[in-house]
Amino acid sequence: MSSPGLRRVAPAIGLFFVAPLLAEFLLGDLPIKLLGVIIILAPLYGGGALLIREAVRRTGRGWPSIFVLAFAYAVFEEAFTTQTLFNPNYLNLNLHLLQPAYIPALGIGIWWTVFVLTLHTVWSISVSIALVEALVPQRATTPWLRGLGLTVTSILFVLAAIATTAHQIKTSHFMASTAQFCASAVVCVVAIVAAFLLPARPAPRIPGSVPGPWLIGAAALLAGSIFLVVPSVWGWTAVAIYALLDVIMIAAVTTLSHREGWNATQRLALAGGAALAYAWHAFVQHPAVGDAGRSTRIGNVIFAAGLIVLLVVAAKRTAAHVNPGAS
Repeated sequence: MSSPGLRRVAPAIGLFFVAPLLAEFLLGDLPIKLLGVIIILAPLYGGGALLIREAVRRTGRGWPSIFVLAFAYAVFEEAFTTQTLFNPNYLNLNLHLLQPAYIPALGIGIWWTVFVLTLHTVWSISVSIALVEALVPQRATTPWLRGLGLTVTSILFVLAAIATTAHQIKTSHFMASTAQFCASAVVCVVAIVAAFLLPARPAPRIPGSVPGPWLIGAAALLAGSIFLVVPSVWGWTAVAIYALLDVIMIAAVTTLSHREGWNATQRLALAGGAALAYAWHAFVQHPAVGDAGRSTRIGNVIFAAGLIVLLVVAAKRTAAHVNPGAS
């Protein structure tokens, strides 16, 4: 591949690997010694994030569409590929994910449903896209892939989804009901249609100031941290806190992003604060797979340091793009 060609697809390759690293390793669900599973995780997480990002940017849409498609991805992964929304004992890990705020008629735990769908919608997809776009601010709203790249990414995503589904069924011997699958499919389709019904052109900016990037980053870090530390044993109280946080953050970002002062610096701060919540929380949680030994904590340090380096580089590039005349 020529050097110009490599530069063109470099952001796509970056997102392909940043998404799974953030979703599973920065979060602390998987220890660094299991880094090899990124071979499967990258096509699933990275492929999904890349396809969402390309679909939105090619149609001239923006972050509302990315966010809604990220929600559709979350439902697809957790309802179909892993089936954690319905499986009371995912991969025989005895995590009891569905017990808090369980609704027998639906066969789901509302706590886990809200929790995991928010994780994927916000962090796995949206934050990953925002961080990588901030590394190439001059190309943040333009497509990164052409026909061949989209085809390869789509094939890898489908193969990874099939492999993940097959592994889950083989390991757990679990299959959700037809009604659960159908309901999940309807939610996915409605979300996808809604994403492309949103206006292609952003609404006109309105006058008004916005908080500085440090304050926005701190708010995102605080909101993300609260979300991560609320214990599942609180049941419906935890669900209420999650819902309140989601509503507050969505309303605040929607309001501020329509003001004239909002730019790429604030978007990076928002994503960076959320990612840092993952980074610190990894040190106090037990991995979903494996132990919390020395190698795991060393891995937490490595992933957190990698995030900080990414944020520093992205901040410099974004600032130079927003204020090209600044010294």
